[in-house]
Amino acid sequence: LHYVDEGPRDGSVVLLLHGEPSWSYLYRKMIPPLLAQGYRVLAPDLIGFGKSDKPVAQQDYTYERHVDWMSSWLDQLGITDITLFCQDWGGLIGLRLVARYPDRFSGVVAGNTGLPTGGETMPLPFKVWLAFSRYSPVFPIGWLIGKGTASGLSEAEKRAYDAPFPQSKYKAGARAFPALVPVTDSHASVKENQAAWKVLQRFDRPFLTAFSTRDPITRGGEKLFQRLVPGAQEQPHATIRTAGHFLQEDKPEELATLIHGMIARARD
Repeated sequence: LHYVDEGPRDGSVVLLLHGEPSWSYLYRKMIPPLLAQGYRVLAPDLIGFGKSDKPVAQQDYTYERHVDWMSSWLDQLGITDITLFCQDWGGLIGLRLVARYPDRFSGVVAGNTGLPTGGETMPLPFKVWLAFSRYSPVFPIGWLIGKGTASGLSEAEKRAYDAPFPQSKYKAGARAFPALVPVTDSHASVKENQAAWKVLQRFDRPFLTAFSTRDPITRGGEKLFQRLVPGAQEQPHATIRTAGHFLQEDKPEELATLIHGMIARARD
């Protein structure tokens, strides 16, 4: 498992978890301002993405394996005092880490993500995305991420997102992810996510939402966190204007400021 690790070893940790089908390159514009505030910034590539190993069979990827892989990584690093920023599958996995190790996390900023527990009514854009990931003969990673932004990507940026996948077989993890979202009662990981919610409903450390206005899949999902997580009460939750699903591309400086602001308020 590859990860970016920058900043002072004894600094408070900001953990940046990417989602589908991106990698830690997504955080290239957020890392410098966080480093300037003295944080130690960690940005891993999930297994199957970026510079991490990529099993080539879709059945090698399960939700629980991803949680276990990232748990093993956290255990080996032995880090604490973690502030998590998570988006997309970075939230589905990252919030499970918070539930597994609540004492290690000092706070959470959740953007354009969720923690489904079955019985969901999924919007049409997600259904289209699920079908595309299953049946499209081509799966253009950079193009897809560009379409998920409000500002667009340059050709060089699209190539950077494509770079970890030199052959289509290495996209097995990216193709597998949409079908792993536990949106029905018959999906795997429903019980595990329900158990995680029980922990989150007792999580009283700062929990900030930062959802964007131009994400047709997760828009409105922040309300559940704001209602159920104790640490979300009376937080200055942010609505990220003119940003798409990949709000890290559209509003990186704003997000870095939100993370720093939440940490600074907790210290006062």
